[in-house]
Amino acid sequence: MSERHSGASMLTGVVCADCSVCSHRALRALGKCEPGDVCLIAQSGRQIDRFLRRNPQLAQASLTDTFWERRAIAARYAPLDAVRKMARDKDEVVRRVVASRLPIGELGDYLHDTDREVRMTVAARIVPESLNALISDLDYLVRLQVAKRLPHGQLPRMAHDPDREVRKEVARQLPSFALRRMAQDEDAEVRRIVAARMLPMDAATMLADSDWLVRQFAAQLAPLEAITALIDDAEPDVRAVVRRRLDGFLREDET
Repeated sequence: MSERHSGASMLTGVVCADCSVCSHRALRALGKCEPGDVCLIAQSGRQIDRFLRRNPQLAQASLTDTFWERRAIAARYAPLDAVRKMARDKDEVVRRVVASRLPIGELGDYLHDTDREVRMTVAARIVPESLNALISDLDYLVRLQVAKRLPHGQLPRMAHDPDREVRKEVARQLPSFALRRMAQDEDAEVRRIVAARMLPMDAATMLADSDWLVRQFAAQLAPLEAITALIDDAEPDVRAVVRRRLDGFLREDET
């Protein structure tokens, strides 16, 4: 359990710490700290961040602090070598910061972190060829990040993901020639994306779909000889697309 879940949290409002117990109080005379606004020992993330932004050379000393938020903020400003040597932190926010800073080749230990946002951070940074390890992640948001970056050749493996949002992203990313495998998706929103991006001959196979928007998108791409079947479609917007395309063809033919 993280420190935040066990009771510690960032305080709200203006928080003034006791300068008399601060080892950095001499910085006040130099304008590098200010009680209630720029302070390292306050229990306030905003004040800590302002302090370390002005005094990044002091960040490394806070990497082992007992307060999770101080460690997390320090990890943003400390030298990379110091962050790299940090022990695996028990708090997920700290681990997210570390995962955002480590060199890409050193993220292997974070691929299966217990926190989904740590894994999302990793998925957003590692080389696409290494995303295979996260294709079956338990959290759909992690898989969604994977779908956005996975090489096209591996994307078909996610075409039947259990989550609709992931499949929608797969439908957006797959090349047009590979979308036929998703034409029968159970979700209409997925099929709409598919129908709007398919190759013309493939789009013709979706003209009888039960969802009128799918038919409308398919009618915009399918060959003219195929869309004549929809000239009397029950949905006015579908009929309008068909007639507009047919009228345009007739006008071109007359010229």
